[in-house]
Amino acid sequence: MKICPDATRVLLRPFIPVSPERIIRIIGRAMTLTDAETDALLVEVLAEFSDRHFNAEKIFERHFEKVRPHLFTDRELSRPRRLLIGSLFTGEYALESAALFNPSIVPHPSQANLPSGSLRVILSLRATGEGHISSIEFRTGVIDANNEIALDPVGRHVTAPELIPNTTYDKEILALKLHDMGFHNPFAREILAELPDACTLDHLKKIADTKKNEARIHTHDDKRTIECLTWLAESNYEVSFSENKPLGDRIIFPHSANESNGIEDARFVRFVENDGTATYYATYTAYNGRVILPQLIETRDFLHFKIVTLNGNAVQNKGMALFPRRIDGRFVMLSRQDDENLFIMFSDNPHFWSDPAKLLRPAYPWEFSKLGNCGSPIETPEGWLVITHGVGPMRKYCIGAILLDLENPARVIGRLEEPLIKPNENEREGYVPNVVYSCGSLIHNGEVIIPYAMSDFASSIATVSLDELIGILKTA
Repeated sequence: MKICPDATRVLLRPFIPVSPERIIRIIGRAMTLTDAETDALLVEVLAEFSDRHFNAEKIFERHFEKVRPHLFTDRELSRPRRLLIGSLFTGEYALESAALFNPSIVPHPSQANLPSGSLRVILSLRATGEGHISSIEFRTGVIDANNEIALDPVGRHVTAPELIPNTTYDKEILALKLHDMGFHNPFAREILAELPDACTLDHLKKIADTKKNEARIHTHDDKRTIECLTWLAESNYEVSFSENKPLGDRIIFPHSANESNGIEDARFVRFVENDGTATYYATYTAYNGRVILPQLIETRDFLHFKIVTLNGNAVQNKGMALFPRRIDGRFVMLSRQDDENLFIMFSDNPHFWSDPAKLLRPAYPWEFSKLGNCGSPIETPEGWLVITHGVGPMRKYCIGAILLDLENPARVIGRLEEPLIKPNENEREGYVPNVVYSCGSLIHNGEVIIPYAMSDFASSIATVSLDELIGILKTA
């Protein structure tokens, strides 16, 4: 099976110049049209693009509202003129025109109406388009009793979620994050004291405006405190999809400033609490064009998603992967703080990570350059199975595996000396040559199902016998 990028899957995105003067000039040109000319041009635009998008007119209206402050009249414009102006500040973005890669796989929340021995799954993929901006796409499918995998077809209309306005934040968590970022000054404590326990972005902005109007911001640190608090709130947000849209047509596109250049390598895992409730978490790398920042996605139904910042001295670099349950009452995470070795860390809160301990160093030629995980550990009776990746000569990425002790995952009890998967002649050409890479696997009917990317271009799925793999790991 090969999952290839499709340039016809496009999303309507704002296309708004940075210069206010240019925005005004564009609006001005549209305002010179007569009503008849406006109507005719809008009909032409809708005839060309409405079939390519779900509810294009609603999006045009939304984009018009983004530039409304630049209008030089308070006179209410006709709907056709608003839509036409909105279309002038809209463009199509081909989400996966460059690549569709770095997949992870988890069981679907619904396993109803399936034949015996089958499993419904969700595949997440990193879609990359113009400017190398990455977003998250999904596929659904079924693995049958014989481990044959059939993915559901996807539609042409790709849908972005609605941003939930004025998300509520936990004041205690905001306080901890401010402290962790070095903003534990009297001014920060003064602001926090005025916030309710459950505060909103509007609360924060209101307090910031009040402080400015009262001339209470006296120092550069005071200004940076306000900026950091607002940045934290805007980086923690919630989005929601309509349940009428199939999961394969939903896309999570960058929203906050710290992920403006991409949401990269989401590692989804089905996390089960001690009481049996399940939450899907995904660690991912937010990229703003200069700095990478690990973040966390939370969802229970793949309709409503909560995006939160991660904090602590261990929140750095790429490749954080959460264990699928608590161990001795604590959350456990794999990571790679130094871009070379594999680390493990424990926490009482999934949003805060500190004090990583080195778990594994590169040992074999195919991983001499660096070592990392390929997704969350998988629980087996023999231990925690971790699919890994290693980088060797010529920056060649291969996939391997290790086995961790079930009760003490900081202890390695098995390790492959040779790669489990390495790029063959049909997989080595792509945006980044000589790479195979995965962001998450699962076990079904005695086999490890490993979705993997081929040279940062397309994706495939491999299977390997669990018993055989464990047997090799235990004797390695």
